[in-house]
Amino acid sequence: MKRRLNVAVIGAGYWGPTLARTLRASRDWSLGAICDLDIDRARRAADAVGGATVVPDLEAVLSDPQIDAIAIATPASTHHAIAMAALDAGKHVLVEKPLADTQQHGEEMVGRAAERGLVLMADHTSCYTPAVLKMRELIAGGELGDILFIDSVRINFGLVQPDVDVFWDLAPHDLSIMDFILPGGLQATSVSAHGSDPLNTGKSCIGHLAMPLAGGAMAHVNVNWLSPTRTRRMVIGGTRHTLVWDDLNPQQRLTMYDRGADVASISRATAKDRREVAVSYRPGESRAPALEEREALGVVVSEFAAAIRESRASRTSGAAGLRVLSILDAAAGSLAAFGAPHVLPRTHSSAGVAA
Repeated sequence: MKRRLNVAVIGAGYWGPTLARTLRASRDWSLGAICDLDIDRARRAADAVGGATVVPDLEAVLSDPQIDAIAIATPASTHHAIAMAALDAGKHVLVEKPLADTQQHGEEMVGRAAERGLVLMADHTSCYTPAVLKMRELIAGGELGDILFIDSVRINFGLVQPDVDVFWDLAPHDLSIMDFILPGGLQATSVSAHGSDPLNTGKSCIGHLAMPLAGGAMAHVNVNWLSPTRTRRMVIGGTRHTLVWDDLNPQQRLTMYDRGADVASISRATAKDRREVAVSYRPGESRAPALEEREALGVVVSEFAAAIRESRASRTSGAAGLRVLSILDAAAGSLAAFGAPHVLPRTHSSAGVAA
């Protein structure tokens, strides 16, 4: 049997205890330690999983030769420093979203992991849900045809974060899903961002992202901390079918629609005729693909272990985290320019290595 890998969870705040619980239950991992500057908080997290070593000092974790990897669950502003120290200590690293607080920091992390031959994985948990895995499968299998648009909404009453705006807080979920399900990843050519701060918090509480994609499709993300209704919904329209993901509907998270514009008839028309042709629509049926229910975070930690054992990039590698960061960074640039499009370099979608 393969031995269990030893992991330490860094951070015992919101996400750390959930990570600790999942790692403790995994057949791939042994929970070596929980590290937090607040030792009482670390003890509470340890008690919740039946006990674990607690330490307040990161260096004590990184100098322990028995620890193979760390899982970072701390504020984004600390990810770079912790990850770089861990990689320099020869530890594999799992980082909760977003990968880092700036594009430059993310690039340094990906580069260091590649230099050291270590796995750097972004904890894009949503990508490992059965629904999103099925979306990826259907798109890769050509069920949707060519992608025409992606429209995503993530809105709710939410806590106004002290250190980030609504784009950095909520959009990474949707951007990571888009990057995961699209062949070749999320390849935006530009980003236009519009934000609003009706509460005068000093940061955007409502936001819209518009992203033309390299293949000619358009992606849109709507994020909002102030909505009285909670929505987690994505619509992916293709030339053959349209797929709707409703994460808040456990009875039918995915619906496939065989209806939409008859793109084929328009494509066959000449350039002159296209301006005059009447768009026809096909009124087809809908169906709900069968899904296996399982905990996504359990799949995340299993993938992390598999990537280490097989010396390969994970499905949500550092490079995937970097692509999400490139969109967030471009959004910040567009916001500063009052919504003007921020053009992305053509190489952004493959920036860094698949660490």
